[in-house]
Amino acid sequence: MSEAKRIDGKAFAEGLRARVAARVQKLKEDHGVTPGLAVVLVGEDPASQVYVRNKGKQTIEVGMESFEFKLDATATEGDLLDVVEELNADPNVHGILVQLPLPDHMDEAKVINTISPDKDVDGFHVINSGRLMTGQEAMIPCTPYGCLMLIKDALGDNLSGKRAIVVGRSNIVGKPMAQLLLDAHCTVTIAHSRTRDLAGECSRADIVVAAVGRERMIKGDWIKPGACVIDVGINRIPAPEKGEGKTRLVGDVDFDEAVQVAGAITPVPGGVGPMTIAVLLANTVTACCRSLGIQEPDA
Repeated sequence: MSEAKRIDGKAFAEGLRARVAARVQKLKEDHGVTPGLAVVLVGEDPASQVYVRNKGKQTIEVGMESFEFKLDATATEGDLLDVVEELNADPNVHGILVQLPLPDHMDEAKVINTISPDKDVDGFHVINSGRLMTGQEAMIPCTPYGCLMLIKDALGDNLSGKRAIVVGRSNIVGKPMAQLLLDAHCTVTIAHSRTRDLAGECSRADIVVAAVGRERMIKGDWIKPGACVIDVGINRIPAPEKGEGKTRLVGDVDFDEAVQVAGAITPVPGGVGPMTIAVLLANTVTACCRSLGIQEPDA
């Protein structure tokens, strides 16, 4: 059997950013408005700093306004909530993202739920979660939305009747991913590390989304031949072949095994990862359109 098609998330994300840039230009020309994305960072976490920097760079590249707010790790929860409330009231800001994780003395749920649901471009607000669950218009979490785009690119827009399994039950990826697949008329199983006979559950699925946070947990012989495999996992492991102290990234799926069985599969890195910021930008355009009461673009 030939190897699976590698789903190129980097290329798809590049195309999505190009479409976002075109939509931003049209909003400027037709409505005289520039979508604005505000990112709030608390503390000095190196990974978060890199991520925020990349978000700002890509926001500007597609022609949107980028607003960055940085607070010391010693800032109070009240200080952060004040910033969020100011951004809620700012008509030039259409999307608000508070970079996670937050310092231990801050309540993440309280902070997220202080963001206006209509500006919650991460899709984490409890109101957006409820809207998504009940089939109402919502801001959709970026990573699962990006996964759905990659699945449809690999399998086509009609997913009706396909069996799907989501391995992982987080509020950020697992649960909204399952709902999106349900909305696409798939038959969906939500599994996790404690699921009995997880291998058997996976082997029945036409679509496998791995978001459990355990390196190479899902083996090749768990995969139904020809299935579409979306690996959300990002796990850093030692890479002695690169030199002492070196590391490399692997997913939640044993790629070398699964690529021999699947029909299409995302690599790690280069699969789901690049999609998250691209979808964030698309969500900001959507939020801007909704705020103006004009037709929003298709994904």
